[in-house]
Amino acid sequence: MSTESIFQTHLVLGYVAWLIWFGAYILPWLTSMDRVRAHRAIATLHSFRFFGLVFILPGVIGPNLPASFAAFAAYGDLAAGLLAMLALITIRIRPIFWLFVVAFNLVGMGDLALDYYHAIQAGLPAQAGELGAAYAIPIIYVPLLMITHVFAFYLLMRPQPKATQALAGEAAVS
Repeated sequence: MSTESIFQTHLVLGYVAWLIWFGAYILPWLTSMDRVRAHRAIATLHSFRFFGLVFILPGVIGPNLPASFAAFAAYGDLAAGLLAMLALITIRIRPIFWLFVVAFNLVGMGDLALDYYHAIQAGLPAQAGELGAAYAIPIIYVPLLMITHVFAFYLLMRPQPKATQALAGEAAVS
C-alpha cells in the first residue's frame, strides 16, 4: 500500500471513528446542556490548538515537510486556539464571549479547510512520513476538531427556545 493510500485511509477512518464516538457519547452530552456550556466545552477542546505549532518545530517534523503547508497550519491552529481561549476567558461577558465563539469557529474551520487544500496542493499525502511525530494530528485530532466545528455552527444557527432567550437576556443584564 502506498504512503498516500495509507494516509488517506487513516484520515477517513479517523473521521469514521470520531463520528461514531461523537454520536454515541458527546452529542447526547452536549445537547443535554445549555448553549453556553456546550460552546464552552467545545472551546476548551479547541484551546489546545496551540499544539499545531509543532508543524514548524525542527526535529519533530521531517526536513522536507512542505513549508507551504506547515507554516499556514501552525499559525492557523495557533490563531484558532487563542480565540478559543479568549472565548473561555470572556464567558462572563456574554456578547464578547459569543463574538469569540463565532470567531474561533470561523477561523478554526477555515484553517482546517485551507490546510486540506494546502496539503493536497503540496502533495502531502504522498509525503506523509515528513509529518514525523505530528502525523497523529491530521489523523486523530483534526477529524474531531472539524466535527466539533460543524456541531458548534449547528448550535449557533439553531433557533434558541423562548424561555432560554429570556433567561439569557436576564443574565446579560445582571
